[in-house]
Amino acid sequence: MSDPTRPAPSPGPPAAAPAPAGEPLVARMRPFGTTVFAEMSALATRTGAVNLGQGFPDTDGPAEMLAAAAEAVRGGANQYPPGPGIPALRAAVAGHQKRFWGLDYDPDGEILVTAGATEAIAAAILALCETGDEVVCFEPYYDSYAASIALAGAVRRPVTLRPADDGRYAFDPAALRAAFGPRTRLVLLNSPHNPTGKVFTRDELTLIAELCQEYGAYAVTDEVYEHLVFTDAATGHLPLAGLPGMWQRTLRVSSAGKTFSCTGWKVGWVSGPAALVAAVLRVKQFLTFVNAAPLQPAVAVALELPDSYFDGFRDDLQRRRDQLATGLTEAGFETIVPEGTYFVTAGIGRLGGRDGVEFCRSLPERCGVVAIPTQVFYDDVEAGRRLVRFAFCKRPEVLAEAVTRLRTLPTADR
Repeated sequence: MSDPTRPAPSPGPPAAAPAPAGEPLVARMRPFGTTVFAEMSALATRTGAVNLGQGFPDTDGPAEMLAAAAEAVRGGANQYPPGPGIPALRAAVAGHQKRFWGLDYDPDGEILVTAGATEAIAAAILALCETGDEVVCFEPYYDSYAASIALAGAVRRPVTLRPADDGRYAFDPAALRAAFGPRTRLVLLNSPHNPTGKVFTRDELTLIAELCQEYGAYAVTDEVYEHLVFTDAATGHLPLAGLPGMWQRTLRVSSAGKTFSCTGWKVGWVSGPAALVAAVLRVKQFLTFVNAAPLQPAVAVALELPDSYFDGFRDDLQRRRDQLATGLTEAGFETIVPEGTYFVTAGIGRLGGRDGVEFCRSLPERCGVVAIPTQVFYDDVEAGRRLVRFAFCKRPEVLAEAVTRLRTLPTADR
């Protein structure tokens, strides 16, 4: 007989529930695999190739900034900073924008510090776009743009930039007008533009501004290369927010990474009207909350460096641009000399290239250099199929070695 005073035997652990059926990743993110930058950098590491793919410098930024970061770490600035960013950095951002671009922003409410420009753009799109809203952008576009638009459930409306007879990239004004419609929520503009190196002119920006106002759209402007407009460009850098009627509808994004050669710090900022910045903060606080406490005071120091730093930085990169562009042309590429950024795009037709992805995947084995296939930044893949992108933010001796290797590639005439 069973003993009623004894507990019933345990039935054992419950059977494991079957895993949900189907692909775990949400449908809107399935088109986005590992970024091309990660793929090509891994290829560079595996083959020992010269990496002119991913856009990061191989030297450190200004000594004053680095010293300020070390001092902040040792001084205890290692806990959560204020949500919008430390007051010193917000004041430095405001002062910098007034000094260089004549734009007035209140550090208390109109500036938000973010985890780089990438978070700033993502948080802005998530804050402003409902499902089905449309985002006008220019292709080729930085790959995070498409992913951020997809995360918001919005729809991108790309306008293609194409090389023109004058050697600049340009767009068809009629195509830009056609991209706008009743569902247009915002325009995402990158100038100076990655990967083409294009700097948008006043006439082009004026048309964008007119369409934003006609359709009641916001603008998010990615201006991380604001200090890298070269002296032979057709125009200088012009923030869209400075055009009539645009300050109140524009979120201006920049960061420390490119200007101060500290891409790994991921310190960026958004500037704009208080209501728009508050909307971005509402999203940002649930993405990274806050970021880079001891690096924020260091970036504040960098932003207040004298003009000679910014002029010297630009001139140095312009020399490196010329070094690489000349070398690429001599190696057989159809080089398009950029007006800004630290990237140069080049055609591969004379080298027998028909597809940029195949060309870039084989390049490390063929000659020991890594580049980025530009076609991955297009919806209209054919527009960029025979273009590749090289970064020239490397030491001159590294660029020289890369050019020496690229010259070993066979061309139609050698």
